[in-house]
Amino acid sequence: MTPLEFSLVLSLGLASGLHCLGMCGPIVLAYGLPLPKGQRLRAHLSYHAGRILTYMLLGALAGVAGGALGLLGRMAGLATGARIFAGAPMILAGLLLAGWLPSNGLAPIGPRFSRMAGRLLRSGSANKFALGLALGFLPCGLVYAALLKALETSGALAGALTMLAFGLGTAAALLGMGAISSLAGGWLGRWSNRIAPGGTPLRM
Repeated sequence: MTPLEFSLVLSLGLASGLHCLGMCGPIVLAYGLPLPKGQRLRAHLSYHAGRILTYMLLGALAGVAGGALGLLGRMAGLATGARIFAGAPMILAGLLLAGWLPSNGLAPIGPRFSRMAGRLLRSGSANKFALGLALGFLPCGLVYAALLKALETSGALAGALTMLAFGLGTAAALLGMGAISSLAGGWLGRWSNRIAPGGTPLRM
């Protein structure tokens, strides 16, 4: 994966920031506000580390799958079709960001997953790494677009790096929200414990 390709996918993650704030922002508020002020930064970093690790694992799997598909395509003489397919991820991402395609709700969240995420969300521990690992599997059209890009790389390492770039880009807006929520939590005091849970979109 070239630095230019990494920066392009990073830019996709940064451009997805508003969508991430709408989908995952309430989750960040729900786990961050009730925590003591000294534990919030650690919680935010742990959450995003877990989420990005899940993205990287999915990207590695997509890269391996892309390599297998590429090999089959070359064997079948479909190299031209593969080149056309290579441009599909950015086209899909553009349609999603423009609102012309649904960017979430593309796959159902099962009740067991919701209950597990709810327990992790309400956990009093400042380490939200496990929560990030779990919520990295949340259905999201922009994640699917990034995974298509990882599929194109045709390699486990390149696929993982693709999703690392995307995850770092999406984390920027959410870390900003986390910092603002930490300040707001200080102003709201004990009321933050009552306000935060109401914002999460997950049905626990």
